[in-house]
Order: sequence, then structure tokens, then C-alpha cells
Amino acid sequence: MRYWLMKSEPGECSIDDALAAPGATVPWTGVRNYQARNFMRDEMRPGDGVLFYHSGCTPPGIAGVAEIAGPPYADPTQFDPASKYHDPSCRPESPRWILVDVHALRKTRLIPIGELRSHPELAQMRLLQRGNRLSITPVTVEEWRFVQGLIDGTTPPTVAGNACQP
Repeated sequence: MRYWLMKSEPGECSIDDALAAPGATVPWTGVRNYQARNFMRDEMRPGDGVLFYHSGCTPPGIAGVAEIAGPPYADPTQFDPASKYHDPSCRPESPRWILVDVHALRKTRLIPIGELRSHPELAQMRLLQRGNRLSITPVTVEEWRFVQGLIDGTTPPTVAGNACQP
């Protein structure tokens, strides 16, 4: 089993939207970065854990927990001229972009990026590395457990004054 952090803009698909979807499952459409695509295509497996991250909002942060619900398949938005994710160079017989279905498990308190940064235990988390812009990143077992402690309230609180730093 592996763990992932997957970013979504709340205006496009929030944790609330995912929980309200049929079966609480949403297709993770619109990924147009080769490295993120390769994570979905080559490494994600049904049952893998997901930290559902709200990006493009204030403040950004972890908003829920989910799991990978199925194997990868072609992202239909690449073929749809009406979609903002349309890729006219793609053909159904040789799709370039894929997606996975994500099953939302629960909404959590928002854990802002500033709070994540305040914990030395998460200093190596890929999300927090300078210049990281990937919408999907791997999460180590140790990072997953630490964040679960933040969610459940079993991890010590952040150091005062550090929680709001970007």
C-alpha cells in the first residue's frame, strides 16, 4: 500500500463535492503533467491512501482523507472539445492522459500548509519542498502517520507563531 497527496481546487472538486458524489467517488480528471500522470498510471493501486488537498484557495491545506478506488484509465476530457482539459493531439486509440477514481472517506479539519511546515517531522514532505508544483505527490508511511495524528488530534500542536507561514 502506498500513500499520496492529491491537490484539487475546491471550485473544481472539493472534499464536500467528492463526499456528495455517487458512491463518494470522483474521477480525478484534468491532470496534464507527465510526472503526476505517471504516478497514477504506474504506481497507484486501488486501496492506496490519499490526503485530499485543497489548493488555489486561502489557505490551502489538507481537507480530507480518501483512497484510490480503481485502476487507471483514459481521461475522457482529453477528447472533449468542450472541456478546458481538451488535448487535440490525443486520440482514443492512443490516449496520452489517464485518471484514477478517488473514493472520499471523510472530511477533516483543514490542516493549512503553514501548520504542515511548522512540524520538523514533515520537513522532507514533497509538498513542502521548494519549487514543488505537482498536483500529485507520494507521501511516506511516516508522513502519512504523522498527518493522521494531526487529523486525529494525537500529534502535539504546532509551535506558536509558525502556523501561518506560507
